[in-house]
Parts: sequence; C-alpha cells; structure tokens
Amino acid sequence: MASFSPNTPHLKLTSTSAAPPRLWGWTSLFTAHKQAKKKQSFQFKAVYTPGLSLSSPTSKKPTQRREKNENETDDISILNERIRRDFGKREATRPVMDSEEADKYIQLVKEQQQKGLQKLKGKKSGGGGAGAGAGDSGYNGAGGFSYKVDPYSLRSGDYVVHKKVGIGKFVGIKFDVQKDSTVPIEYVFIEYADGMAKLPVKQASRMLYRYNLPNETKRPRTLSKLSDTTAWERRKTKGKVAIQKMVVDLMELYLHRLKQKRPPYPKNPAIAEFAAQFPYEPTPDQKKAFLDVERDLTERETPMDRLICGDVGFGKTEVALRAIFCVVSAGKQAMVLAPTIVLAKQHFDVVSERFSKYPDIKVGLLSRFQSKAEKEEHLDMIKHGHLNIIVGTHSLLGSRVVYNNLGLLVVDEEQRFGVKQKEKIASFKISVDVLTLSATPIPRTLYLALTGFRDASLISTPPPERLPIKTHLSAFSKEKVISAIKYELDRGGQVFYVLPRIKGLEEPMDFLQQAFPGVDIAIAHGQQYSRQLEETMEKFAQGAIKILICTNIVESGLDIQNANTIIVQDVQQFGLAQLYQLRGRVGRADKEAHAYLFYPDKSLLSDQALERLAALEECRELGQGFQLAEKDMGIRGFGTIFGEQQTGDVGNVGVDLFFEMLFESLSKVDEHCVISVPYKSVQIDININPRLPSEYINHLENPMEMVNEAEKAAEQDIWCLMQFTESLRRQYGKEPYSMEILLKKLYVRRMAADIGITKIYASGKMVGMKTNMNKKVFKMMIDSMTSEVHRNSLTFEGDQIKAELLLELPREQLLNWIFQCLAELYASLPALIKY
Repeated sequence: MASFSPNTPHLKLTSTSAAPPRLWGWTSLFTAHKQAKKKQSFQFKAVYTPGLSLSSPTSKKPTQRREKNENETDDISILNERIRRDFGKREATRPVMDSEEADKYIQLVKEQQQKGLQKLKGKKSGGGGAGAGAGDSGYNGAGGFSYKVDPYSLRSGDYVVHKKVGIGKFVGIKFDVQKDSTVPIEYVFIEYADGMAKLPVKQASRMLYRYNLPNETKRPRTLSKLSDTTAWERRKTKGKVAIQKMVVDLMELYLHRLKQKRPPYPKNPAIAEFAAQFPYEPTPDQKKAFLDVERDLTERETPMDRLICGDVGFGKTEVALRAIFCVVSAGKQAMVLAPTIVLAKQHFDVVSERFSKYPDIKVGLLSRFQSKAEKEEHLDMIKHGHLNIIVGTHSLLGSRVVYNNLGLLVVDEEQRFGVKQKEKIASFKISVDVLTLSATPIPRTLYLALTGFRDASLISTPPPERLPIKTHLSAFSKEKVISAIKYELDRGGQVFYVLPRIKGLEEPMDFLQQAFPGVDIAIAHGQQYSRQLEETMEKFAQGAIKILICTNIVESGLDIQNANTIIVQDVQQFGLAQLYQLRGRVGRADKEAHAYLFYPDKSLLSDQALERLAALEECRELGQGFQLAEKDMGIRGFGTIFGEQQTGDVGNVGVDLFFEMLFESLSKVDEHCVISVPYKSVQIDININPRLPSEYINHLENPMEMVNEAEKAAEQDIWCLMQFTESLRRQYGKEPYSMEILLKKLYVRRMAADIGITKIYASGKMVGMKTNMNKKVFKMMIDSMTSEVHRNSLTFEGDQIKAELLLELPREQLLNWIFQCLAELYASLPALIKY
C-alpha cells in the first residue's frame, strides 16, 4: 500500500451510501469581532459552550508567539491569504439580493448579452463590421458566434488549436484516399509533438481555431500530444475556470449597476430647439445614437453607461452635447473629461459656442493653462454649483474638485487615461450617468459592449461629404516627405508632422526650414509652457502656421478643416489605435486627405508592428474604427482586456478558443449559481471537543468572551472570521493545536454554509456532505480544485457529496481533511454567482 500523510490521506473514488448519521449540533466556535476593552488593540466577542473543556495547567510559561514565516504556512493562514486575495474587494461591493431578485437580474443580463450578440451578428452579416476579429471568425449555421478558422485561410507553419486534441502546427491541405475507398478527398495535415494528424476539411472547419497569444510571440510553449490528451484537457479546464471568474466579476459589476437608482430626467421640449442648431443633416446612425441616449436618460432609472463608438468627425460630440443639455437643463452639472489639454480646450470652445444662446448655463475650463487664482475661482464655482458644465483633463478627477450636483460624465477617448484615472471614472458610474466617446475603443470596453454588459451605439455611417483618407505606407526618405508636403502646400493646405518623442522634433524642423523657406513652421508638445502651446495651436487652427511638427498630443479630437496631410515618422512606435486616431486628424473637410506612414526599415520591425501596419492598411475605409479595435484585440491580446493575471490562462488555449469559451459561458450564466444556507442551519456530525491547555487559557485576558466573539464572527461571514483569527494571532501569537482545531471547526461550518452544504457527517472511512448545489456547480468546483487528492476523491450522488478514505482517520485528522477539502471547494466561489 502507498504511504500516506495523516494530514492529506490518499483517497479513492467511490459511491458508498452513508449510514444514518448521528446528529451533532455544532455550536461554540468563532465569529466577527467588536470592540473590547479600551486597553486592548484586539477586538472580539465570545460565547461559552458546555462542550468546551479546558485542561489543567501544565506550565506556567505563556504560549510563545511563533515565527511569522512559520505561522504563514499553516492551513488557516493559507486559506486566509486566499480569502483576502479572492474576496477582499468583491465582498465589499457584492450586491445583496435574495434569490428571486437575483434570478430577475440574471435574466436581464442574459437579455443584454443576447442583444450584444445580435449586434455583433448584424455587423458580421453586413460585410465585416464589428465581427471581424483576430481569427477568420463568423457565424455558424445555428446562429451562434464562432471563432473557428477557415482551413483554406491557413498558411503552412501557422499554429492551430484542435478543440479536442490541442495545439499543433498546420502543414497543409492535400488530397488523400480513405481506407476502403478509391475517391480522393481533401485532408488538413497538422503536426503534433508525437506525430502527424490528418482530418477531413469539413471536420477541420468545425474543430480548428487559429492560435493567437496575448503578447508579441505567436509561438506556443509546446505542441500537444496525439497519444495523450490529458495535458490538453487540464489546460482547457484552467481556461474555463479563469473565464468563469471573469464572467462572475462582470455579472456582479452589472448587477451592482442595475441596483443603483436615480429618477429619470424629464423630457424637455427645449431639446428640439437645441438640436436644431446642429448645422448638418444627421446620419441614420447618429439619429439612432441620439435616441439611445435620450431613452437612457429619460426612460430608465439606472445610471447610463453607454459607449458611443464612431470614426473621427462622424458626430460623436453632437450626441454628447444633447446629453449635456438634457442633464444641465434639469439642474444638474455635467463634466467633460479629455485626455489632453489641446483636446480639452477644443471641447471647451465647442461647448461654449453651442451653449452661448443660454446665458443661464455657465461653462468652465479647468486646465494648466490657467493661473492659480483662476483655478481656485473655478474650484469654488464648481463646489457651489455656479458652473453647470466643466471641461478639463484628468485634473477634474482630483480630490480638490468637489461637485455640487454632478449628473453626467462625458469621457472622450478613455484609452488615453491611466489605470488610476480609469478606476476613478469607474467609481463615478455608481451614481452618475456616463457617456464614453471613442473612435477606437479599448479592447475591454469593446468586449463589454459586444457581450451586452455595456450599452453601445455605433456610428459607422460617414457624413455625405467625407472622403476616405489615402494611406501611404513606406520606408522613410526626406524626398518623399518633401514631395508630400509640397503637394499639400500647393493646394493651400496645412500639414501635421508627427513623431513619437519630443527629443527628435528638431531634426525635421531643420531640413523642412531649408526645403520650405518662408513657410511658417512650429513645434508643439506637452512639455511646453502652457501659453506657448496654446498660442501655437491657436495659430495653426487659424492657418498662420502651415506645418506643425508635434508629438501625438494632437492625436485626439483636434479639428483643423484645412489640414489634410499628416506625416507620421517611426510609425512602428505607435499603437494601432493611436495611428488610427492620428490619421483621423485629416480628412475633416471635402478635400481628399493623405496619411503618410513612414518606418525606418521593415527588417527592424517586430512581427507585431508589421501586423499593426497591415491592419491599418486594411482598414483604410471610413467608419472602420470598431473593426480596427477588434483587430487590436487580436494583436495586443486579452492580457490588455482582463489584466495581466489572465495572460497565462489565454495562452493555454489561444485567444480565439478562449473568446468562444467566454461567449459559451456567458450564454449559460444562470447555470453557475451557488445558493448559500444560513450558518446556524449547518450540522456537523463529528464528535470532537479538544481541550485547550491551561497555559493558553491563562495567556488570554478573557477566554469566554473571546469564544463568543469568534462564534459571532463566523456567523457573520468568512471575511469577519478571517479578521478575527488574524487579530487573535497578532495579539497572542500562534494558537496551540487544540485551539487550531476549534478554529477549523468554525471555518468548516462557515465555508459549508457559503457553498450550500447543510450537513457534514462521517461513518467509518466515508465522509458525506448533504448539499443543495446542482451537478454543474459541483463540476465547476471540482474543475477549480488544484489538489488531485481531493479532486479525485469526491463524487456527487443526488444531493450528496461523498468521499471514501483509504483509512479510518482519528477525528482531529478527519477534521483537518474536511477543512482542506472545503477550502479547495471554496476557492471556486469567485467563479460562481453567489446568493
């Protein structure tokens, strides 16, 4: 017989039926803490239980505090650390709702997700649109979204993923004859780690995905084996668990937003008069976006969180202006947040001009262009409600800005803000309506829109007078630059000349001054003095400066009708969304515009940079910012969508299969609900009452009160129990083994309540747990377990989880095993919707 550890006994799979358990009411364990005596920094309550026996003194020395590194390796410490990591933030923001309310909201989520899929389907069937993703994806015959790859689009050497076998290398498509047949058919040949596989093309089109990774390399760590698919199944399982955690995070964010309420805004008849000031005929997509936003504000009680996605110059700002008017005319404040000073100033000018006919509506700009006195005056006006519309950069998110009655936040180009600013923006969404404008939304924003967790309006119809921008991609030469600028100047236009960094701006200035003597040329970048930058941009907008040499400070929003040529040097150092935005600085009038993208030498470019340039060339038509953002997803990958911690999970299966698994999980979101039970209803039938050593009792100031406090902490929630245990250890050091057993009984009962286990009993070698969970939830939990010992031991029969040990263990060792097993199951809770 194999050796075993008393703490983690070897188990075997079994389907034993339990003998009728002897019920044992589990009382007297530990719970949340409250304030104790003033002289104590430790806080707790307590309950005395008759079953708690205390031993006679064995030593006069108090229990010594164990070393920290030793303390951190015991079972309770490991579980506490996991609870802090997985549940800390989530538990603080989790919506509290009963099962009926949760079911209603889950149905709403599913409806939203279906709308997102329909939107995606509509774009795909419309000829590319929002469905064109990282692979050659499309809609399958059943109407569901598919990221499977067309085998004929593969090239020799491409890495592919077979859903059942794993990762291999595509070799080619060749005719071959099946056994017992003389008719040749086409086969896809795929190389694996231990041999070559061939499968008919029809079968391959149902099972294959392109293998993309969420970083620059396209090469997988290893190829899968044909002879052993267990490693591949493990990789898929890891991916499924990671996906389910993301889905639950999204669910909880969405449910939290649905629970927020604010009165709908009144339908103001003056909006028609305000809309009539728009000097252009709105496109059909614009009209739809106007209507979407109006309904969000006037017909819904939950705060708006809508993405307006449309190319530069397609009318996103007009949608925002009408939303601002609706909110401000109802007595609320509106904030317009821009990523750069230049764009903030332009928004201020546009808003000021549009609201100039309404003297009661005051518009203010908060930026570093202002003096200290002007800033203080504006801050005071915002605080007391004397400014109705506030425009500015990220300074508007600072702690010094106190809003009087903020109703709407408009965010232009969210991808340009940093992580902290995005977190602050997210915090506004709890109580404030948010409208996000973007030509190329960040991948996460795009993903949320596609899956229906975020409302989106797409403006893909160009205004009638807009012409596509001619894009020229080539190696850099001064002759080409001079020729392009000469063409634009000869037709009376202006030129943007963009470089990736400030350091290199002087070099083109020198050779352009020699090539074009007498032409006004200026430099603009973010480190210039405020007044200098403002004057330069003003002169360029008025046409006095003909060539503006600048950094990507001009990337967003700048509208210079007469500037219809842009030159971007060292294009490989810009992101795809940046390049798309830069190209959108031209072509704002009815003239044909040109974008010249120069790279130093193709041999110096990374594969990712080459892929970005190819995508930009492909998306040269108007209205393709949304598709470009999806291509950006494929190139930059999901690490930028879900955070760096998910990069490995995506790499296990590749981006395309990962995304398909994600959509599948979203469509089955209601199958992953775990229904907790009241703490006091959990019965533990294990007769164990350890005796605490008197030296430890003497070391505690008030042991009975401590026990009471512990019980109440466990009854409250796992977070309080964790805090109680850690406070106990900080105050008195590591507890003796008998006290650890008492704490573990509390943890076991608390975890059991949270995952829907109502009874735990033991009979000989068999452990049984009565539960309300369904088989799919149980499988999700099992898939999440990292310990093969525990995972392989558990079976699910009817309403029972059962495990048979190889040996009948002493009661304390049995409790240790149950604690470890429940801790493993409990780790799956972040991947389950809990109510």
